[in-house]
Amino acid sequence: MIDFTLNGAKLQADPSGALYWPDRRTVVVSDLHFEKGSAFAARGVPLPPYDTAATLDRLEEVLRRHQPEHVICLGDSFHDQGALERASPASLRRIRALSSAHDWIWITGNHDPNPDPIWGGRALGDLVLGSLVFRHEAAAVPTGGEVSGHYHPKARVRLRGRSVSGQCFVTNGNRLVMPSFGAFTGGLDVTSPEIRALFQDRFEILFLGPERLYRFPKSALLRTRTLAR
Repeated sequence: MIDFTLNGAKLQADPSGALYWPDRRTVVVSDLHFEKGSAFAARGVPLPPYDTAATLDRLEEVLRRHQPEHVICLGDSFHDQGALERASPASLRRIRALSSAHDWIWITGNHDPNPDPIWGGRALGDLVLGSLVFRHEAAAVPTGGEVSGHYHPKARVRLRGRSVSGQCFVTNGNRLVMPSFGAFTGGLDVTSPEIRALFQDRFEILFLGPERLYRFPKSALLRTRTLAR
């Protein structure tokens, strides 16, 4: 893990793409996109329907390691409003078991503006906790301590002599954009205008490498192509 400070809060970036706040015993994940595979399959796009199970496997492992009291999901936890109808009974049971074992908050996103109460937990538009503000999409006007998702940031860097592309956290010490946690999510290059505008072109990344996290300044980034979210 990599320790860093955001608006005075001491946080830890987890190699899985989750965020841990030790002082608050809080795990934060973003853009789970449960049932994305089944949504695409319903439209005739042949994606394997295993993304929810794979995402839950990773999420359960993170929660086992950190044993948090609170869990915050930063929006787009469900790929669309039909996720409940397509989810398997096993997936529903697993999600309900997690949400009942923790103080669970679903931040609403553009894909899931009204999460069904059957998933458990509680839904909020945003959340202020100590010096941090949790929301799905970063505000146009910078907010101190803002933690958001939505953009699924990815970067290309040179690692061990070769060009490698992967997900990343993006931060300037005042705001943070998290990587997507879902199994089937694409990403937006951190050098894109949308992300650069959030940080006034000054930021660093915490890169999810194949074995561990790496810290890179903006100057180390290579251009990569944008993938659909």
